[in-house]
Amino acid sequence: MIYIIYDLEFTVVRKQQHLAEIIEIGAVKVAEVNGSLQIADKFQTFVRPSGNPVLTRHTTEFTGIRQEDMAGAPDFREAVELWTQWIGNEDYYLCAWGSDDKYQLIRHCREVKLDPDWIKNHNNLQRQYSKKAGGEVYQQIGLKRALEMEGIAFEGSHHRALDDAYNTALVFVKRFEDFELQTNAPEDDYTYSSEVVYSSGEEEASSPFQALAKLLRPDAS
Repeated sequence: MIYIIYDLEFTVVRKQQHLAEIIEIGAVKVAEVNGSLQIADKFQTFVRPSGNPVLTRHTTEFTGIRQEDMAGAPDFREAVELWTQWIGNEDYYLCAWGSDDKYQLIRHCREVKLDPDWIKNHNNLQRQYSKKAGGEVYQQIGLKRALEMEGIAFEGSHHRALDDAYNTALVFVKRFEDFELQTNAPEDDYTYSSEVVYSSGEEEASSPFQALAKLLRPDAS
């Protein structure tokens, strides 16, 4: 069994009628090497947005991703094919810091009529870590805070998919025994058969989707 720790970056939208699009996928593969868990490989690809192909100034300022990075980038379907080829045929858990990335993956798969069966054994590391490390009263812990609590220095740039995935993996490896990973399928999640809402965690409080997410999902705060 291997562990795929991933992160997505999105376009920044300011109008409620628009939905964010995935513009970068970053992932690391955690595997047992010589008796211990280690980061064994890395994956990164930009993703060409189809709805709004020209990146806004807000998107570039927030993520550091530039319009020239989109030149030659695969579309979402092609990016998923590259990603799943990199994952390989071994059984895996798919893990992210938070719930938003899974919702967006399912939504994008629907839009391009791509079977989401590969979004399996998905685990929200943020929720599990927050329950274990957050004390008696549950409070959602952001990745930046989790790294500080673990004494791990952030490596790379914030809001870049591979860097965020890599740093999430550092927390995952250090606190591996505290995570209780679940096996599941996309259809096991309510978002599979309902509207997908992009909600943000504590580090994304300015997201235009946050207020809507709190209305529809009380646990999103």
